This record gives sequence, structure tokens and C-alpha cells, in this order.
Amino acid sequence: MKLWGGRFTKETDELVNAFNASISFDKRFWREDIEGSIAHVTMLAKQGIITDEDKTSIITGLKSILEDVDSGALVIGDEYEDIHSFVEANLIERIGEPGKKLHTGRSRNDQVALDMKLYVRSEIKEIRSLTVDLLKTIHNIMKDNTDTYMPGFTHLQKAQPVTLAHHFGAYFEMFKRDYSRLTDTLERMNYCPLGSGALAGTTYPLDREYTAKLLEFKCATANSMDSVSDRDYVVEMLNDLSLIMMHLSRFSEEVIIWNSNEYRFIEIDDAYSTGSSIMPQKKNPDIAELVRGKTGRVYGALMSMLTSLKGIPLAYNKDMQEDKELTFDAIDTVKGCITLFDGMLKTMKFNKDSMSSSARNGFTNATDAADYLVNHGVAFRDAHGIVGELVLFCIDKGIALDDMSLDEYKKICPVFEEDIYEAISMKTCVEKRNTKGAPGATAMKAAITANEEFLNNL
Repeated sequence: MKLWGGRFTKETDELVNAFNASISFDKRFWREDIEGSIAHVTMLAKQGIITDEDKTSIITGLKSILEDVDSGALVIGDEYEDIHSFVEANLIERIGEPGKKLHTGRSRNDQVALDMKLYVRSEIKEIRSLTVDLLKTIHNIMKDNTDTYMPGFTHLQKAQPVTLAHHFGAYFEMFKRDYSRLTDTLERMNYCPLGSGALAGTTYPLDREYTAKLLEFKCATANSMDSVSDRDYVVEMLNDLSLIMMHLSRFSEEVIIWNSNEYRFIEIDDAYSTGSSIMPQKKNPDIAELVRGKTGRVYGALMSMLTSLKGIPLAYNKDMQEDKELTFDAIDTVKGCITLFDGMLKTMKFNKDSMSSSARNGFTNATDAADYLVNHGVAFRDAHGIVGELVLFCIDKGIALDDMSLDEYKKICPVFEEDIYEAISMKTCVEKRNTKGAPGATAMKAAITANEEFLNNL
């Protein structure tokens, strides 16, 4: 069944039909299409545009289609042009003439705009929920590791000692922003386009605000031309998803590095690892690598959407059909990546001794040695040079700053005393950093409390 054709005198070419049809991918919308149609006919009856008897018949038919598709008794076939024609054809087949009134006062343009909005809105809510699950996992790891010392890095060089809680706290902030962005997108997109018609509204006395209320939108959209051509919310969501993937990819890169033989900071659970077909010793971080790889796939969806929209004049154009396939793929990809990454983190083991040893042997306490001298009256620039000499000495001897004898310290600078060892211990280096956002115990306690408040208020 076609929803058009009266002015055509010959059949569409089969290749054109296949190229034009969207049923192969927009059948995802079957639930949203039926939900929107039920709201639409409810409004039509309220406005006296159709009778209550017709409304009841149509809604009964629509619900029976929904139940049958849900149960598998009715299969959405590719012989239909799109999901709208599938629903309408099956409705007419089931209830007869009243089914032909379903499309009164609307166009496929505002109908597909509604379906896409309903679908994207639902998916954003689900992705937010998955993001919250990931935030909770990160938060729990933070709570358990406020005294797990490890090196912090800049330029992939060991820089200063931090804790695992502090390191994971950085990712908590990233995914918290992702949650906030998704929420902002939901707020901005939550306006109902149904009733905008093809582009110029309709002569029927529709109550668009009533329809919007039935479908739990804030209100109806303000301009009918914008309503049918707006895909800003799709771009926004794809941008949100790209940032989520970027954060997951950065995190994955660290997991991959930490999992290497050179670091041995973590052990990934067997359930989230794979082996080699030829090298029996291998245990590969495939989940992290795949998340890192799939990031480009989501970026591609964003760039494709922006490119498709950039030259489209008002109002609806068929180019907009390209808003679906890559968006669906990006949504599926992100949901899968968050879920798997969350599971990997939950089951991951942390080698605390390896982390602490790496920090101790990487001169991450060099800045604290310089601060020790400053606190004993040495100018910072001089202290910086003195500690540089200490580091060179240690490199030559193959030892850490902690391993130097006091005599060796004093040969380079007589200001050093026995308390230098306490001053440069991992615990002291971390614990005395208690400004907001720092890794010290007091600062981390405040951060964890703030995280709990954030999670409890969602």
C-alpha cells in the first residue's frame, strides 16, 4: 500500500521503489508510530473531527497491531514503503473504512518527525540510565581506593603521585557532564511536531497542545516549517554520543596501557578478555580496544548528519530520510559500549603494589623534594636545580629518591635532614594535597560525598 499515487499514471520503477523505501530501517518506529497515531485520533475525536465510535475502532485496531507485532504474530514486511504505510494498511485491513480516517489532519512529514522524536527521546533516557550505572561503578571503585597510590601522568611520563580514586574521579566528572548534556538535549527537543502537516499546518481545527500533552511533550512546536525539517536534536544527540565515546575511548586507552606487561596495574577478568590463536600466553584487552575502535563509527554518524543537513532548504526534503540508519547504529554502538565497559570495570582487579611501586620508582615525588627544600628556606628555582641533580644521581645508580642515604642527600645539599624520607613518602605526597579537586584524603572525601549527592538526586 502506498500513501500517495492518485496523480500518478504508471507504477514506480522497482529500483526507485527500493531506493526510496525506508521500511527496512524505520520499522524500528512501529511502537512510536502507533503511540503517536493513538494520540492523534484521540485529539481528532475530542475536536469533533471524527466520531467517538471511529476513534474507539481505530484505537482498538492500533492496539491489536501493537500486540501482534510485539508477540511476533505480525511481521513487518519489506513490501511496504515505510512504517506508516504498514500500520495504516494493517489497520484498514482489520477495521475497514474507519481506518482510512487515521491520517486526517496530518502528513507523513510531521508523522515521521514525531516518530523520530519519540524514538530519540526514549533512547536518550536509556543511555542516561546506562551512564548512571557506569557512574555508580566508577564511584564504588573510588570509595574503595582512596589510599591506592599510583603515578599520575603528563605526556605519558610519570609526573606526580595520585590515587586510583583521584584518577577515576576524573572520569566520573567526564561522564557526569555527559549525563548533563543528554539531559539538556532532552529539554531542548521535547516539543511535539504533530499537527504541522506537510509544512503549513492544516485547515482542520486541531488541538496541538492536547496532542503534545498526551505524548508527554512540553508543548507543541511553534513553527510548522521548522517542525517538519528540524533535526537539530539528532545532531545534538550524536554530538552527546560522540563525547561519551571519546571519554570511553580515553578510558579504554588507559585500560589497555595498564593491562600491558610493562605496567601490570590491572588484570582484566577472563570474561572480558580474549586469547591468541598462536600465542598461548596472551590475554588481550579486546573490549577496550573495540570501544576505542568504535568511537570513529559514532563520529562518522555525527559528521554524516551534519553533512546531509547543511544544504537543505525549507521545509522537508527526502535527504532527511538519511537521519535514521547511522543514528540507529550510533545509538546501538554507544549502548553496547557503555554496558560492556561497565561490566569490564566491575570485574577488573587492581594491582595496588604495582601501582605504588611504579609511582615510587618514577620520581613522582621529585616536586615534593623540591617543596621540602623551599620549606627549609631554599629558593624554589635553586631547589628545582638541586632535585634535578638528585634525579640524575638516582638514574645513574638505578635507585629511587627514597633509596638514597642521608649522606648522599647531604653531599648534594646540606639542608636535607632525616625528615626528608617522610616528606617524600607516597602517603605524605598525596595526603598533603587537599585543595578542592586534589587527591588528598580530605579532598577526596569531599569529592566522594559530592558524587553521592549527585547520584542520589538523579
